[in-house]
Amino acid sequence: MKVAVEGCCHGELDKIYESISYLENKEGVKVDLLLCCGDFQAVRNEGDMKCMAVPAKYRHMQTFYKYYSGEKKAPVLTIFIGGNHEASNHLQELPYGGWVAPNIYYLGYAGVVRFRGVRIGGLSGIFKSHDYKKGHFEFPPYNPETLRSVYHIRNIDVFKLKQIKMPVDVFMTHDWPRGIYHYGNTNQLLHKKKFLRQEVESGTLGSPAAAELLDHLQPSYWFSAHLHVKFAALMQHEAKNNAAPKITKFLSLDKCLPHRDFLQIVEVADRPGSSEHLEYDPEWLAILKATDRLQKPSHNFWNPPQDNGLHTRWDFSASEEAMMEVVSDLSGDLCIPENFSLTVPAYDPSRPQPNAHPAYSTNPQTTELCATLGLTDIYILAGQNGQTYGEEGATGATEEEEDEDSTGSVDEPSEYPTDTSGLSSSYNPDEITIEDEWEEEEDEGVGCAEEKGTDAVVPEGQMGSQDSDRDSSPQRETANRLILPPPCAAPETEAPLHSSRPLSLPPPSASLSQGSSEEEGGFTPARVPKRTSGETAQGFASHTGGTPQIKRRNQSIYTAVEDEESEG
Repeated sequence: MKVAVEGCCHGELDKIYESISYLENKEGVKVDLLLCCGDFQAVRNEGDMKCMAVPAKYRHMQTFYKYYSGEKKAPVLTIFIGGNHEASNHLQELPYGGWVAPNIYYLGYAGVVRFRGVRIGGLSGIFKSHDYKKGHFEFPPYNPETLRSVYHIRNIDVFKLKQIKMPVDVFMTHDWPRGIYHYGNTNQLLHKKKFLRQEVESGTLGSPAAAELLDHLQPSYWFSAHLHVKFAALMQHEAKNNAAPKITKFLSLDKCLPHRDFLQIVEVADRPGSSEHLEYDPEWLAILKATDRLQKPSHNFWNPPQDNGLHTRWDFSASEEAMMEVVSDLSGDLCIPENFSLTVPAYDPSRPQPNAHPAYSTNPQTTELCATLGLTDIYILAGQNGQTYGEEGATGATEEEEDEDSTGSVDEPSEYPTDTSGLSSSYNPDEITIEDEWEEEEDEGVGCAEEKGTDAVVPEGQMGSQDSDRDSSPQRETANRLILPPPCAAPETEAPLHSSRPLSLPPPSASLSQGSSEEEGGFTPARVPKRTSGETAQGFASHTGGTPQIKRRNQSIYTAVEDEESEG
């Protein structure tokens, strides 16, 4: 099936769907599924905007509300994960996933679903070690601290995902797995994003939790975003249990802007005879049931059970009996019910309410799923446990200064539960912030930091050009360090990008548009309709000359080396 993969959405649903329609008409194909890799911004009204971690002057309604209100319907089934610029009060209503609008499905804090027999999983948020071992304690109204901690991933969700034993076809994270940049054209990445060099060379860029999941799940495809750059990689995993080594094809895409690589169509093999509807995954639901009692909406640190003599149970993987019990709970019907309903009023352009307060409520979808499977609505628990953090003040970051104060704070000692010796330094800022990137669009005359890309690209032939161009085999420094397997290609320096194991992303049609090949090789750019020159930065201001160098707030914080203690 044809899967459109999109990087950072930033609420630009109209433009994304228009781009897909353009490519479908141009190439004579039909996209079956859209995957969005975070920063979706499911903003329903003005109140939701105040629950989104962006400076006040960059809060814009964008176009999601049209799909939420029913004014429009998504033309293609859309599945997304959360990033670090989200209407968090909305997504918190759906901790186990659910519809945010008809035909638009959120995977929850972590989740796995099936479509046409393809298992699609994801983990929302970004990694921050100082929040990693906490529970999902945040509850609206947020203060400047919880406004950001709410989208930091937690070890309970990673623990659940590590119980998966059956193969996963596609997995999504917003931030990159740490070390994945060694398996693609690292030099080209650093040419586009020069400020990443220090973190790449020190091996501290990205999420160690995602790297651990990559090693455990070894999916066929892994899609990410977050760094606002297109990057592809090919990773061969170490063989397990005398089986042939698996290969993961990694792709990260840009945000939705003109002349940027934000959209790509990928051919993913579906399973004939499978349901045409989005379905629950029995193994995942069985894991949710088994781990339900482990969830605690507390800001205190929590250690997952381990085989260390202190826990009666540490393996929460799903047995066949447990999966059959889930199927029985669902009365044999795995199709996810189309039970979307509005939980707060939608934005009305004719009656703007800029002073509206954030709304928060339970979601009937979560209530129904919890009742069916015997799960706990952790959003309700967080509210019942009191709003100690939220009561300290109204929703944070209402002023630009708060964004300066809160972004990229130095992490506390790492509480990552496994392989902590290799995770002492965690560089994963709260994004190249929207403000920074939009200033990048607006500024002129500053030194060029990255090349101009294309609006969207459709793969042509095989993606064999994405192999590593440098010797990045990690040194096994200590027995406890989290080690990524070596790249599958022989070390090279500035060599042409050709791989013996090409990243095969078949073309959606036999004939593709003519155009200059990308420097990455193997792609033909496909232009999507240009925006009018009069549009503002919000409405996609076009580039003027080279892209200026990104301004980064709190640079000393971003580049500080964290003095984290490893767990004994």
